[in-house]
Amino acid sequence: MRAEKAIWFVSFALHDANVSHKRFPRQTRTFPSEQQAKAFASSLLEQTPDIAAGTINPHLPRRIIAPAAIAAWVGDL
Repeated sequence: MRAEKAIWFVSFALHDANVSHKRFPRQTRTFPSEQQAKAFASSLLEQTPDIAAGTINPHLPRRIIAPAAIAAWVGDL
């Protein structure tokens, strides 16, 4: 059985109100399809607005979805 190659990433930072500093560690998850990445990003929208996504190099066409555009991107589910 062959593992699917990751093409998409979703990067996010979960903000903790109990932390006094302004920087939060980012986490990144990878996915073999855009649909799976969208579903994961959609599930994070209630927890944080700090989500970015895109394709992993060298996959073409190169796509980057900025945090300001994530809501519209996941709306295409």
